[in-house]
Amino acid sequence: MASVARVAAAALVVLGLASLAAAQMESCNGELPPVLAANYSGLACQPVWNNFVLRYHQDKNNVLRVVLSTMYSTGWVGMGFSRDGLMIGSSAMVGWIGKKGLPHIRQFALRGKSSSKVVVDRGFLVSNDNDHDHTVVVQQAKIYLAFQLKFSYRLTHQHIIMAFGNSIPVKNKLTMHQGKTSFTFDFTTGRASVDGSFPYGLRRAHGALNVFAWGVLMPVGAILARYFRRVDPLWFYLHVGIQFVGFIIGLAGVVAGVALYSKIQADIPAHRGLGIFVLFLGILQVRRSGSSSSRNTQKSTR
Repeated sequence: MASVARVAAAALVVLGLASLAAAQMESCNGELPPVLAANYSGLACQPVWNNFVLRYHQDKNNVLRVVLSTMYSTGWVGMGFSRDGLMIGSSAMVGWIGKKGLPHIRQFALRGKSSSKVVVDRGFLVSNDNDHDHTVVVQQAKIYLAFQLKFSYRLTHQHIIMAFGNSIPVKNKLTMHQGKTSFTFDFTTGRASVDGSFPYGLRRAHGALNVFAWGVLMPVGAILARYFRRVDPLWFYLHVGIQFVGFIIGLAGVVAGVALYSKIQADIPAHRGLGIFVLFLGILQVRRSGSSSSRNTQKSTR
């Protein structure tokens, strides 16, 4: 009898865990909270990331109704709209339940990766009529962010960013996210696709060009000027030519770096400052070589 009781207890535990897991799996099968039914019924639905489910509808006036839902215990949940797939420069609707149990939903302009550059009540998103259409509801351990946005055009393929944080915002200051993703969502077909991959080729070009220019050619040109003066005037022409080619290749590496920065918005001020300093030294060296070349030419013609 004792063994039967233990088996029955184990079965009850397994069933309980299974039902809990099923309850926690957010999907399109669940109904919206009754408080949202009036303004957010008849929405298309698509699971997009982890437990995040996107419900949406875009009418003929280009008003987009959105309900974003996911599992929730504390912290914040956000959905961003980006023009180029990057976080910086995008605008996001972020919702949370405050420490006093009150719901909050605000727009944030994502101007940088630090908390000070995430600015509340700023951004390019336009609310439909008024902010009373925006609301946050928590029901059965799920949070629902409901908002309506007005666009000047019909959304088709839109870059979307989703993120969540585990800390409740204080004075509308968002903490660092614990998870995020970005994708392109087609609001006409309901399909999501992963945004373009990291530009590894551009990063390799940036590194290879700069290493070859500043680390190989420029030192070789300096060595020729220092140790091969006896081979006159060949050393001088090789020195100037190699220095000039090195500068051009280094400049191409800098251009690749600028293009890479515009794509990934990497915030590495020390690296950027060092690159500007090396480029400045390269410009001085090329100018010095050019003036030396003109003096050498004048001497040879006398």
